[in-house]
Amino acid sequence: MDWLLIVLTVAGLVVFETVSSIDNAIINADVLATMEEKARRWFLLWGLIFAVFVIRGLLPWMIVWATTPSLGPVGALLATFSSDPAVVAAIEESAPILLIFGGTFLIFLFFNWLFVEEKNCGLRSEQFFSRQSVWFYAVVSILLAALVWFALQINVMMGFAAVLGSTAFFIVHGFRQNAEVQEARLTKPGMSDLSKIAYLEVLDATFSIDGVIGAFAFTLSVPLILIGNGIGAFVVRELTVRGVDRIRSYCYLKNGAMYSILVLGTIMLADSFGFHIPAWLSPVATFAIVGYFLFRSVQEQKKGAAGAA
Repeated sequence: MDWLLIVLTVAGLVVFETVSSIDNAIINADVLATMEEKARRWFLLWGLIFAVFVIRGLLPWMIVWATTPSLGPVGALLATFSSDPAVVAAIEESAPILLIFGGTFLIFLFFNWLFVEEKNCGLRSEQFFSRQSVWFYAVVSILLAALVWFALQINVMMGFAAVLGSTAFFIVHGFRQNAEVQEARLTKPGMSDLSKIAYLEVLDATFSIDGVIGAFAFTLSVPLILIGNGIGAFVVRELTVRGVDRIRSYCYLKNGAMYSILVLGTIMLADSFGFHIPAWLSPVATFAIVGYFLFRSVQEQKKGAAGAA
């Protein structure tokens, strides 16, 4: 990688991690508002360290190591910076398995948002799909069947990885549904601050999975993922403390995050099937999509302000 591409990749990772964690920041802020100052400071300091180094550090490293066990733990960490032909060959061989796993997860995540989740509709088509929520399971089932069929023509492990991607989605989705139920209980009196901190850490871990898996659409380099997602996690913590009300006012940022997830998932799937995708496309697409929906959000704010006046 040249330095310009490294900077572009890290910047893309920061933007993607930030916008994909907006819901996390809002929930964090709501729960932190019910906690004592000492507990809030503890979570914002040590919780950040845990989120960056344990979740966003260990998870991508474990994924690379699991898909390329021949590299060993150190080799998995430094693989993308190695010039050893054996290491390069091992990464190239296992990359499609990792990419189809991540792409399947992200595409399922997007369709769940499009069909099922409540949203501020920024595009007319979103209103149509929101009324067709019953079709979500049919769409993702057909998609999974097609992915597995074509993957099996190339590599049995690719087919299995696609199934694992769908499995990971439903497990994470289940945790998040439970989190929505628990949030209402945690904001009421009677729950200890320690319990709330434990809840927020588990919730942060589930939300971080989107950012970590999506990061592989930008790069397979674990150190770059750690740097980009780590900075993004810090930004999310700052928004939790200082800017969550402003973030709420950008009504279409979540839309930008989800369309970014669609594009990144598509890039990962295309890459896994051997299509050449330029390394700059993921960050540039993320900047463009998030920038568009940020612009739409600002325009909506101005309309609201003019209407109030």
